[in-house]
Amino acid sequence: MTDTPSPLIVITGPTATGKTALGIALCRALDGEVISADSMQIYKGMDIGTAKPTAEELAAAPHHMIDVADPREDWSVARWAGEAARWVEDIRARGKQPIVVGGTGLYIEALLTGRDYSAAPGEDGLRQRLSAEYDALGGDAFRAKLSAVDPERAQKLSPADKKRLVRAMEVYLLTGETITVHDARSRVLPPRYASVRFALSFRDRAALYERIRRRVDAMAAAGLFEEVEGLLRGRLSPDSTAMQAIGYKEAAAALRGDCSREEAVEAIKQASTRYAKRQLTWLRRDQGLHWLYREDAPGEAALTDAIFQFLRP
Repeated sequence: MTDTPSPLIVITGPTATGKTALGIALCRALDGEVISADSMQIYKGMDIGTAKPTAEELAAAPHHMIDVADPREDWSVARWAGEAARWVEDIRARGKQPIVVGGTGLYIEALLTGRDYSAAPGEDGLRQRLSAEYDALGGDAFRAKLSAVDPERAQKLSPADKKRLVRAMEVYLLTGETITVHDARSRVLPPRYASVRFALSFRDRAALYERIRRRVDAMAAAGLFEEVEGLLRGRLSPDSTAMQAIGYKEAAAALRGDCSREEAVEAIKQASTRYAKRQLTWLRRDQGLHWLYREDAPGEAALTDAIFQFLRP
């Protein structure tokens, strides 16, 4: 009879709360390895703007799902979850503790639940035709067309959300089943992994926002604009998924001359703050989260001790 695997440990939370440092501290304490759950840290060459772990941090603890994709690629949540699940099994097979660290909530949910977020295999020809149809009809008319077959999903989507509108119609045409039906069926499946989940944040929202602003200033000083310039020189399209990341699209706008660098930095700060608010809203949906606050346990040692209180039987 095999032992039941220990639950996955998840460290999540809004941007700029220090999840990387806490993940490394836990790895040292628990003989663990990090699986990064960040939708942009998967891309090679996007280091500064994604706050990717430094060379020293990567050397301090094994990290996975970082630098696994060319920025020209468009990774789906399903692809990420499949690759991350393989790392979970590999880490466990070597007797180590997997620790999932990151702020992309949908990725973490996909890994833990095992839901099939792909819904249907992609078919480029159909997707391109639907994309062209969206452009020809306009968002309102295309959403009305989707509403005829999947009114619930159409109601949730903005007419400007081309990607999700096209995907919803593509799934229906390929499978004969709507995304709404598919998602409802997926939600009743038992979770793929047991987990203990922690959200790292600040009690004082102003402290979080100030930390975000300081980090953006540090990114700019470290060469964010030069990093984006190098990506564009390498023929990365400004319309690629990777270049839509916060920090990259604003820096690209400044490099095109659409705004000054100072204005771009301010725009990055505002976008990062809005992103943190969305992350917090997402996290509050999870009633099983254990919240950790920097004010209550300053320093990684104190935070690790607080986590051990939850982990002890």
